[in-house]
Amino acid sequence: MEILVGQFSGRGCLQAFNMAPVLKGVAAGQVLATIASITYYSSVMALTLRFLFASFFPVLPWSYCRPDWGSECLDENSIENKTNKISPAELYFHKIVLREYDNIDEGIGLPNWDLVICLAISWFIIGAVLIKGIKSSGKVAYFLGTFPYIILVVLLIRAVTLPGAMQGIKFFFTPVWKNLINPMVWYAAVTQVFFSLAICFGTLITYASYNNFTRNVYNDIVIITTMDTCSSIIAGSITFGIVGHLSYETKNNIADAVKGGAGLAFITYPDAIAKFKILPQAFAILFFSMLFILGIGSTVGMGSCIIRVVKDRFPLISNWSLSMSLSVIGFMCSLVYMAPGGQFILNLVDFYGVSFTALILAIGELVAVGWIYGVKRFCEDIKFMLGINTSIYWRLCWSLISPALLLSVLIYTLLDLKPLTYKNRDYPHEAHIIGWCLTTLGLLQIPLWAAYEFYRQDNTRDLKRKLLNILRPSPCWGPLNSYLHEEYKNQRLELQINQEKSKNIFYKIYENIFG
Repeated sequence: MEILVGQFSGRGCLQAFNMAPVLKGVAAGQVLATIASITYYSSVMALTLRFLFASFFPVLPWSYCRPDWGSECLDENSIENKTNKISPAELYFHKIVLREYDNIDEGIGLPNWDLVICLAISWFIIGAVLIKGIKSSGKVAYFLGTFPYIILVVLLIRAVTLPGAMQGIKFFFTPVWKNLINPMVWYAAVTQVFFSLAICFGTLITYASYNNFTRNVYNDIVIITTMDTCSSIIAGSITFGIVGHLSYETKNNIADAVKGGAGLAFITYPDAIAKFKILPQAFAILFFSMLFILGIGSTVGMGSCIIRVVKDRFPLISNWSLSMSLSVIGFMCSLVYMAPGGQFILNLVDFYGVSFTALILAIGELVAVGWIYGVKRFCEDIKFMLGINTSIYWRLCWSLISPALLLSVLIYTLLDLKPLTYKNRDYPHEAHIIGWCLTTLGLLQIPLWAAYEFYRQDNTRDLKRKLLNILRPSPCWGPLNSYLHEEYKNQRLELQINQEKSKNIFYKIYENIFG
């Protein structure tokens, strides 16, 4: 849906919502979520660079225990009892790289200088790619699409050969049916898909706006979603193969050995690479290079979305000045994650400012396209653009199935919502207040933009007409190309003349879905 909207409008996500001005705030909220996302994505890139530089050491620094870690470190060469031990990779990440605090009751501390340098390098590269524009990121995509799979296959082969790996993979594929009634499982699944496919952040609309108007993207969409699923299965098998091995070594339950969040990239995978008998440094360099390159792809997509929104509003501003401004401001905002308590803040921003907000905005986006703009008209636009009729499957998904499922997940999530924690540690009360302020900031965009669109209508019209106008597409809505735009307007006039009008609400609902 987002790809079709972007391709049809030829505009960034904010201008694309001229199809339903009353909900333009959905796009504004998505842009704010994207801004929050790019700040902590760049911090993850900085951590990746830190590990990449460490990979050049003669001995991988996360592969052995240090004397000051005492008896809690798992030394595989030791004959001591290995039960309830912590791997050196985990201790290295938390104690050496992050220098992490146990809590943030007394503040998050000052940024670590080595991570600040890595962050500056990351933002410099992001800015350089953004200055080159959308074509450069498109060319890089050919490399991004193949290189990660080579590394994943190598890691998969190594993971399945570790003792205990098959038990971990079996755990990965074994269903736990009772969890299907756990709303947080569905919430985690939905937000994971949002991040994995860049849905509801404006990125897809922005990228699709550069497509040729008549490009049939149906095959592209099937390939992308299929490959995304396959990638997740491969990565999951690697992860749980390694987790199974760690469980085998430490005698812990597999469920207790699973590391979420950054732990997958900076604990589980490095621990697996450290066990390579041949050239572990080379594999570490390849792995963290892959992560960094993927990070560039993600952050450039987010940055392109933000820049496109500004360019649509102020077309005379140069691309390089916007790119450099974004890089400098992004670097300054990202410094907070480089502090010893930075991961606490990252977790807070991710939940309140991005994931939770994105779920609500996704529902608003489906309402905007499916019911305010209308599935029927959207499908007529698709036929104008691609010359094909939209199947009943997509009509039902956009109008009923997807909104109902997302709304159900949201309701059950709210009913089961518990105070956010990080590593089973509670946040101060003030942190939750800040978090809810982030959520409110994103969601307030909906009424604020609706009020703005209402206000900017011609003051000579009555209130009812103003309200009807913001429920209809803006006069400028349509293909960006002037010739196609004129042709589209003529087609719309013909369709309006030929269509029957009915005041029966049930008939209108039926006509919207199946018409």
